[in-house]
Amino acid sequence: MDRIFSLDEARSLMPEVVARVTDLVALRADLAELSYDLENAGGSPLGGIPEGKALEARIGEILLWFGDHGVELKGVAPVLVDFPAVLDGVSVRLCWIEGEKDLGWYHRTELGFPGRRPLPR
Repeated sequence: MDRIFSLDEARSLMPEVVARVTDLVALRADLAELSYDLENAGGSPLGGIPEGKALEARIGEILLWFGDHGVELKGVAPVLVDFPAVLDGVSVRLCWIEGEKDLGWYHRTELGFPGRRPLPR
């Protein structure tokens, strides 16, 4: 069965989520730059194919962490994560997107990102 988070549980995991996302953003940028340079200039200050494969492997490890902890990764550029939860008896996703300071949004499970609302106080 999929994990269901309380708001407190999701918020307690946010420091680790933010740390992983910070690493992912840096790796994502390095891989984009390396790939572009290799294709367009034949070389890159960031290395070559082996370094690209290492970046991909490190990204893969980070992506697996989210699933291993019951956090749904919905996008990687920008990073968008959902925590399955229940609010007032309704299935929702506590929603956080790269760049936000706190976990402060949710949406009904079936509505996705367009249904985002601020969490009740």
